[in-house]
Amino acid sequence: MQQRITVPDVPKVPPGCDPEAIVLSYSVNYEMDGMRLDRFVQNRIPRLSRTRAQAVVRESAFRQDGRRRRPSDIVRQGEVVLLVRERFVEPAVPTDFQVLHEDATLLVLHKPAGLPVHRTATYHRNTLTYQLRERYGLEAAPHVAHRLDRETSGVLVCVKERAAERTVQQLFEQHQVQKRYLAIVRGRPEPADGVIELPLAPVRDGLHLCMEVREDGAPAQTVYRTRACLPGHTLVALWPRSGRQHQLRVHLSAIGHPIVGDKLYGPEGTAPFLDIIEQGMTPEVLARLGHPRHALHAHGLSLPHPVDGRITRFRAPLPNDLRELWVALGGNRSPRRQPD
Repeated sequence: MQQRITVPDVPKVPPGCDPEAIVLSYSVNYEMDGMRLDRFVQNRIPRLSRTRAQAVVRESAFRQDGRRRRPSDIVRQGEVVLLVRERFVEPAVPTDFQVLHEDATLLVLHKPAGLPVHRTATYHRNTLTYQLRERYGLEAAPHVAHRLDRETSGVLVCVKERAAERTVQQLFEQHQVQKRYLAIVRGRPEPADGVIELPLAPVRDGLHLCMEVREDGAPAQTVYRTRACLPGHTLVALWPRSGRQHQLRVHLSAIGHPIVGDKLYGPEGTAPFLDIIEQGMTPEVLARLGHPRHALHAHGLSLPHPVDGRITRFRAPLPNDLRELWVALGGNRSPRRQPD
């Protein structure tokens, strides 16, 4: 009988730290038992110098009970090292959004890249939910029906009537909502069209918000189709058949074709994300990424209308920043279309 692997809980913020801080967790394996903490951190975080690793430990290393740690501490097999990063001053983001459709029940938006949907450790007022409350009022504000990452642009469905919320939730749960994305990826997928079926789970080590492919993870399926090709890059259409966190980004990375600009799942893993935390988006980091945000766009969505059941379809055109990226890579402003 195959032994069941237990997935550890998401690490909690240690006592005394900002409850909304960013927490990175790293498990100590057998090979690293007895290592100094600064050496351990340097080993686990790419591109980190010994001096910077010592500074990171002094600034952000905690035990689970809230006690601070020192660079000279010795790590032991099985323990979990926590690095706690305080939340940032809330950055400015684009807060305007285009209304694609509005009726008495649904509000369908074209969310711009950079606008977070919900409140996070970094964003509070500069979120879509806050903007909806400002526009419609606290009691009448539409409720967001599904997720889009902050950097992902495109179609987002909101529900205006409380009575219809459960109906829309069931449509998503029963996979009656069809979503279609466009992404600019590195390389050229082979075969050109296919299905990615890889289970996903929260990472055991590293940045706690990330996902990874793992045998004990939840089933996840993504259909992809090549739309246009350039030397070194491809525009692909994507249909997620499940709704796991970061599914498209992790699946594309797993088959060797990460999305251009991805700070978590690109060729360097989470290194660009951590570098941006430390020093911002420098020209050097931008050059490594290839684009300021991951080149992923929620292009289309269809669902039965919660009132009368008729199939309603919504589409958001590829935004200018991704068109300009495609041109900069050597393509036409309107990539050659292939039959859907």
